[in-house]
Amino acid sequence: MKNKQDTLGFSTRAIHHGYDPQDHHGALIPPIYLSATFAFPTAEYGAGCFAGEQTGHFYTRISNPTLALLESRMATLENGEAAVAFSSGMGAIAATFWTLLRPGDEIIVSQTLYGCTFALLHHGIGEFGIKVRHVDLSNLAALREALCPQTRMIYFETPANPTLQMVDIAAVAEIAHQQPGITVVVDNTYCTPYLQRPLEMGADVVVHSATKYLSGHGDITAGITVTSHALAQRIRLQGLKDLTGAVLSPQDAFLLMRGLKTLALRMDRHCGNAQVIAEALQAHPAVESVTYPGLPSFAQYDLAARQMKLPGGMIAFELKGGIDTGRRFMNALKLFSRAVSLGDAESLAQHPASMTHSAYTPQERAHHGISEGLVRLSVGLEDVADLLADVQQALATCVKHAPVAKPFQLEAHAK
Repeated sequence: MKNKQDTLGFSTRAIHHGYDPQDHHGALIPPIYLSATFAFPTAEYGAGCFAGEQTGHFYTRISNPTLALLESRMATLENGEAAVAFSSGMGAIAATFWTLLRPGDEIIVSQTLYGCTFALLHHGIGEFGIKVRHVDLSNLAALREALCPQTRMIYFETPANPTLQMVDIAAVAEIAHQQPGITVVVDNTYCTPYLQRPLEMGADVVVHSATKYLSGHGDITAGITVTSHALAQRIRLQGLKDLTGAVLSPQDAFLLMRGLKTLALRMDRHCGNAQVIAEALQAHPAVESVTYPGLPSFAQYDLAARQMKLPGGMIAFELKGGIDTGRRFMNALKLFSRAVSLGDAESLAQHPASMTHSAYTPQERAHHGISEGLVRLSVGLEDVADLLADVQQALATCVKHAPVAKPFQLEAHAK
C-alpha cells in the first residue's frame, strides 16, 4: 500500500501515507503511542535494536510509532528518503548543525536569518571552533569566492525571515556540489513542501519549524529534518539522541499530522489573502515599501515565480515615518494580533527588530538588511475583506492630513 501511495497527489499523501486502518483494528485515525519505552520479545532482539542491526522501537527519545508515521509523511511530502522529528524548529536546526559540523569547519550562511538561528551560529557553534561566514547568496560569484577547502555546509532560508530575500536553490546546490563534502541545508519553513521542495532542486537537507504552517494552529512546537536515509540516521542517533535530546512528544506528533491534512487548503488561503493585503499596502500613501514575492515590484519576482508554487503568506513592509509609525500601525490593529510566530490560522503582526530578531545588535541588523522600521505580517485564514478593513483602518491612524487612498477593489481579487 505504501508504494501505491507514493504515486498519489500531495493532499492524498498528507492524509493517507503510511497508514492502513485495517492494521490497527480499523481505527481511521492513527493511534497515539504514549509509551516512553518498548518491550523486546527476546534479549537478542533488544541487543540487535541497540546495535542498529534490528529495526524496531525501543525508546521514544530515538523513535516511536506515532513519530515514525509523521516522519514518513513529511519525507514523502518533501520528496526525501527519510525524516527526523524534533520538539522545535531550533531543535531540528541545532541537531543538524551539531551532527555535521566539527571544529575547523566553515559554514556559509545567507545574510539574513531567523534571530535564534543567528544566535545559535554566533553564540553557539561559532564559539566551538566553527567559522561562520555570511554571504549574499543571491550573488553567485560571491558564493564561489567564499568557498574554501574548510567549507562543509551552506545554510539559508528562502524566502528569508523577515526580509523575504530569496536564494536560487538549484544554482547554489550546483555550485556547492562541485566541491566534495559540502552539505546544502535549506530552511523551508516559510514555504512548506506545498509551495517549494528544495530537495528536488538539489539541496541535501530540508529543515522546518513545524510549529508554523505545517501545524497551522499555533498549539504545538515542533521541528522536522528531511534528507537521505543515511544522513537522517546520523542526525537521529547523534544530533537527536545524544547531542540535543530534542524529542517531539507523541501527542504533538499526532496534532502535527492533523495539521498536515489541511496544509494544501490552508496554504492556498494564506497566499490568496496575502496577495490582496500586499497589493493594498503598496497602493497606500502611508507605506514606504512592500516586500512580497507575489508583487511584480518584488526584486526577485521571476525567481519566486519559478521556484515557488505560490508567493506565500508572509509580508514585510515599511511605513513612512519609520519605527514610530510602525508601532502606531501595530497598536491600531484590531483583528491582527500583535504576536510572534507565523503560519497560524490567526493573522499576526510583529516588529522584527525588537522581537524575533532582537538577538542581532542594531549594527548587525543594519548590516544584514533588517531595518528598524520593518513590520512583518503573517496573513491568516480570516475573511480577506475583514483583514483588509483592519489594515486600512490601522493605516489611517498613521497619516495626518494625507490624501485619502483610493478604496482597494477587493472584488477584482475575489476567487
